[in-house]
Amino acid sequence: MAGHELGIGDLDAVPGVVEKHLAQFFDERGPAISAIGEPVAEAVAHLRAFVLGGGKRVRPRYGWAGFVGAGGLATSEDPDAVLRAMSSLELIQACALVHDDIIDASDTRRGNPTVHRSVEAQHRKQDMLGDATAYGINTAILLGDLALAWAEDMWRYSGVSLEALTRAAEPWVGMRTEVIGGQLLDISLEGRGSESVDLADRVNRFKTAAYTIERPLHLGAAVAGADDATISAFRGYGRDIGIAFQLRDDLLGVFGDPAITGKPAGDDLREGKRTVLFATALELLDRDAAAELRAGVGTATEPEEIARLADLIRRSGAEDAVEARISSLTASGLAHLDHAGISDEAKHALTVMARKATDRRM
Repeated sequence: MAGHELGIGDLDAVPGVVEKHLAQFFDERGPAISAIGEPVAEAVAHLRAFVLGGGKRVRPRYGWAGFVGAGGLATSEDPDAVLRAMSSLELIQACALVHDDIIDASDTRRGNPTVHRSVEAQHRKQDMLGDATAYGINTAILLGDLALAWAEDMWRYSGVSLEALTRAAEPWVGMRTEVIGGQLLDISLEGRGSESVDLADRVNRFKTAAYTIERPLHLGAAVAGADDATISAFRGYGRDIGIAFQLRDDLLGVFGDPAITGKPAGDDLREGKRTVLFATALELLDRDAAAELRAGVGTATEPEEIARLADLIRRSGAEDAVEARISSLTASGLAHLDHAGISDEAKHALTVMARKATDRRM
């Protein structure tokens, strides 16, 4: 479907359109990359495979929902250009995930080797010189950087009007600062051994919620020329639903089924993530059990050790507490829509999206 054919009720069709725009963007960049050299083209092929190889396209969906929900189809903006602009959010997502997988030393993503592991395997297969692990990491860092640079290109030259880009400048600039700042806060909390629920919440807000839901909605509404009341309501919804989305991820990171998550069971425990779930468990456990959890997170590697830590968290009541918080945030997020000044159809679509984001299976 073309952009002008997609209404607020057609959000499930957005990923297919986004896929088309992303593939076209990589095709357009192909000659310039090939001109630099075949090794560069080989490296960029890993980024292309990663970007086009999966993902729910949550961020472009929310960007389009913000545009259409705020009445954007009634403006002079070219819908296809807006969809191209929103597709650029997937390149920011690629940058974040590629770098995050390096930071976490993750081997898999979406059930496939992470980008740095894929490049590492290619190094070994081609019997290249030097350390394969370092080569994979170094290449993936640069590919993540390239994805971020290309996101700017795709956004700026999408065909959206200069006036709309100007209106959306603040959320576009803010979003990129927030996601990288949130990642910096995340690794800082791990390094400091933080046990603060408040700081873990800040990671959720800036590393995930802002660029996953809040800012995409803000971008779409700004491009549509929405008023302050609509933007404020969308941001309130996005903040609460985005944090609930990440809290669900925290639960999946400990209790999730690898067949569904595409990552090993208990990955957050193995990696030493200082999540709200972890911090809440420490608050609820007795001193001895808290000490055991504290000592095991980030050091346990064996499946039985990971299972023991997960059981401690479950028995503490932290799982139930986080579930209750997800429910509360979902309710408060949806309540913001009552003040958005949008149609019942748009409100229904955003309600369905919120449920999908926060009710994901374990």
